[in-house]
Amino acid sequence: MSTSRPASEARTGRVLAGVLALLVLGFGVVVWLAGWHLGADSAVYRAGALTLVHGDPLYTRDVLTALPDWVRLPFTYTPAAAPLFLPLALVPSGLVWGVIAVLSVVGLMVVITVVSSSPGRAPLLGRSWWALPAGTAIALALEPVWKTLFLGQINLILMAFVVLDVLVLSARGSRWAGVLIGVAAAIKLTPLIFVPHLFFTGRWKDGLRALGTFVALEAVMFAVIPVDAARFWRDSATDPSRVGSVHWIFNQSLNGLVNRASALAPWSLAVAVGVAAVLAVPAVWLVVRLHRRGEDAAALLVTAFYGLLLSPVSWSHHWVWCVPLLTLLVVKARWWAAAAVAVLFASQIVMLVPNGGDVEFGWGLGWSVLGNGYVLAAAAGILGLAARELRLVRRSPQVVTV
Repeated sequence: MSTSRPASEARTGRVLAGVLALLVLGFGVVVWLAGWHLGADSAVYRAGALTLVHGDPLYTRDVLTALPDWVRLPFTYTPAAAPLFLPLALVPSGLVWGVIAVLSVVGLMVVITVVSSSPGRAPLLGRSWWALPAGTAIALALEPVWKTLFLGQINLILMAFVVLDVLVLSARGSRWAGVLIGVAAAIKLTPLIFVPHLFFTGRWKDGLRALGTFVALEAVMFAVIPVDAARFWRDSATDPSRVGSVHWIFNQSLNGLVNRASALAPWSLAVAVGVAAVLAVPAVWLVVRLHRRGEDAAALLVTAFYGLLLSPVSWSHHWVWCVPLLTLLVVKARWWAAAAVAVLFASQIVMLVPNGGDVEFGWGLGWSVLGNGYVLAAAAGILGLAARELRLVRRSPQVVTV
């Protein structure tokens, strides 16, 4: 009786979560039939695949020729991303947003489920039937999540790849561990941060497998589209401005913060990299410490948020890692910290601070603190956790659970 009831509640939660996913798909169909324009980025994914099929160049134009009239964006992803987007070419143009949206919501549910299942205790979702659907619904109110869905971005899907790879496949010693990270990095370069994460946590085979998957996928594209592949790695991959104004408020990275503070001074990127290099010391030490005592989810989150700080461009919708962070804090009953995270990412602060054009250059101290909220919170979190960990080390040589 005691074991069947939690199992029944877990099934009920999964059914309700499935209903929520179906509702999202249904809304995607409505968007298609009504001819509404949602998901500019999902349109770029599909156009990239069609461009590859047609034999047109991916990177020589500011706008892909296969894009619908209402989208004017370049293809900023790696050459290997184009063939990985080929399934979207089979989907009607207006329905692509709905497909990406439902896959993103499923990815969101996967992340919540995996992170809430901490070792040595019953999963949170197995104890409360409402936890998964409620957690998913709450996550939809967070700015990075709803903006990812609105734009038709794949941040939630790639995050699910990484979480499954590190916390499930790698944790179980699967021979496939690392492959999902390699695939994610072959679409967007930023998941490469999780390759050193695997190395630093002693999972060398998984890290090499991730790196090998990434290299193999990109190498294939040098054989398929050598000119475009060379152009991407020579020019596009090293040009952050190609994806937009790096000083815009929505670039919540160290590079964005420094460029806003310096009014686009030419030394801004170098300073941001220098700050990131200093921050890498406590971040790596923290990752190793957390991993050694079995706090793999916490260690993964340190790497994820450090990666967001390090990347030259981390748009606010890239910060979907706030979802597993919030989930972990709830599982650990860190209610004040969970409330602070929820308030920060649900407050829409980056939408409310004056921005655009040169506005960011005249913010002053008050607006600067608010306008760099994600960056400052992540940096403070890493430094604060590292300082707390150092105090624990000095207080007792024993391994202590956070």
